[in-house]
Amino acid sequence: MAASSFAALVAKSLKTQPFALVDVGCSGGIDPRWRVFEPHLKILGIDASEGECRRLREQERNPDADYVAGFAGLPEGHPNRHKTSVEPIADLVKPRLSYMRTREIRQAWLAGTSHEERMRQNEWQMTELANPASTIVVPDLVAQRGWKNVDYLKIDIDRDDFEVLMSFDGRFEEFGIIAAQLEVMFIGSDSELQHTFHNTDRFMRRQGFELFDLEVRHYSSCALPGRYIWPTPAETEFGRPFMGEAYYALDPAAANGCGRTLDAEKLAKLAVIFSLWNVPDAAAELLLAKRATFEPLIDIDRALDTLATQAQPDRLRPRSYAAYLAEFEKDSPSFYRREGAVGLGERLSAAWQAFRRPRR
Repeated sequence: MAASSFAALVAKSLKTQPFALVDVGCSGGIDPRWRVFEPHLKILGIDASEGECRRLREQERNPDADYVAGFAGLPEGHPNRHKTSVEPIADLVKPRLSYMRTREIRQAWLAGTSHEERMRQNEWQMTELANPASTIVVPDLVAQRGWKNVDYLKIDIDRDDFEVLMSFDGRFEEFGIIAAQLEVMFIGSDSELQHTFHNTDRFMRRQGFELFDLEVRHYSSCALPGRYIWPTPAETEFGRPFMGEAYYALDPAAANGCGRTLDAEKLAKLAVIFSLWNVPDAAAELLLAKRATFEPLIDIDRALDTLATQAQPDRLRPRSYAAYLAEFEKDSPSFYRREGAVGLGERLSAAWQAFRRPRR
């Protein structure tokens, strides 16, 4: 895959900085994409399931990885603690959704399943859990562990994700965070505190981040259940927008910059993130905007050719970056879908592209 090729090309050029990942809601393990940075990869995983953290510690081979069991949130006494939940509204919507009915049907079976199967079915509440009375304040834990740098923050806890996010308010620059992957909800009220997409988006923009991708997951109703996308009951082929994944990053290529000065290795890691997010255009824009900074680190022309290959997944012989741009400047028909019905080949190609896109 071209994205991994670009990532490998850039990751091996890093000389002094490891790629530091904080994954809040790490059940199932970290996304394999980030392993491209090994052996220079630091991982701090946090999850409410004690059993899952133990399993991950046992199977982890990276000496710079640790998994901590606990419920994450805001510190005791914070005025917004336990005020971000969208559950009062979700509790009205969920009974109408087909995945909840499937969960009811499976309850008796789930009672006799293994930890691994319960996690696969996203029934983490049925596993051995950490003490809910003891809250982990994630940025404080990161600081206590002596981490001076965090590149990537991921939050997906199927609970009050916005509360965890708010614990980082004003601390993104302190830790050097350049990108964040956040689960968001498309239901909720107009409250400024609820765990909803509109609140997450406002919060991240106040921190100086831009939205680079947004996945929307549809959930059908019990009245007419849709086919599940995955082998487990969750999102369906049709239905209302219920939840999704939002991808935020700094935008150093913007005309007015991103409000921070990033060195070559930070910029290189950000370019890799863009490529692995399948927004290779953002990676290319960053390389061109910061060419002088990148040049001592990587071969820019080779890197751009690799990104151009990622932009042409259907071509057996992808064009170079220069040839690809020249084709665009000619207003080539290759940049348009053909008129008429969508053929089988095009349908299969689109299905493959959707399938290979990582989702958690």
